[in-house]
Amino acid sequence: MQPPLNQLVDYIKAAKVFRRNKKNVEFKILAALLYFFGLSLRKTSKYLSLFEEISHESVRIYYHRLKKVLKRPRKRERGLIAIDETKLKLEKKLIFVWAAIDIDTKECLAIWASESRGSFEAYVFLKEVLKYCKNKPEIVVDRGFWYKWALQRLGLKYRHETFGERNAVEGFFSRFKERTKRFWNRFPFRSSFDSVQSWIESFMAFYNYWRC
Repeated sequence: MQPPLNQLVDYIKAAKVFRRNKKNVEFKILAALLYFFGLSLRKTSKYLSLFEEISHESVRIYYHRLKKVLKRPRKRERGLIAIDETKLKLEKKLIFVWAAIDIDTKECLAIWASESRGSFEAYVFLKEVLKYCKNKPEIVVDRGFWYKWALQRLGLKYRHETFGERNAVEGFFSRFKERTKRFWNRFPFRSSFDSVQSWIESFMAFYNYWRC
């Protein structure tokens, strides 16, 4: 379970996430949440500026930095994990975003962007997912050929599903795509690959905070 708002405020202050404290922490959290729920940076800035002046660049900074204090999933015994990937555009280039959802808790355990999609990328991502597992859980995947070698290499039990248990990760990506549609499923002009990874990690952090 994620901390209540007052505890989150204390975490942020203690961690000294923001160098300047001209605006109260609650205001910064609100700005990041409004952006997470679908407003653009400029619309978030415009609406909040009715109460207190705030730039769209400040909203962007709050969104990226707050993930540092939103707790990551803890390492625990896990039963079933659904994994999938989706395509996005980084300017004219196609990239892939991978996600893993714990079927029982509905937490997003990991999210990762890669420039290609194959057995090696599946292996790297699964290794990241296992950091949050005390055991070797069963994995649910679609029939993408890139999963088989990686799963067998890691000694993981798995099964293929089109629907059923995979609905959890499909639901996550549905929410994710609703958000990325705000910038036409491609990241803003001149976004770097690192900024994309930071953005999706922030999305995961806010998703888990709100969901759990």
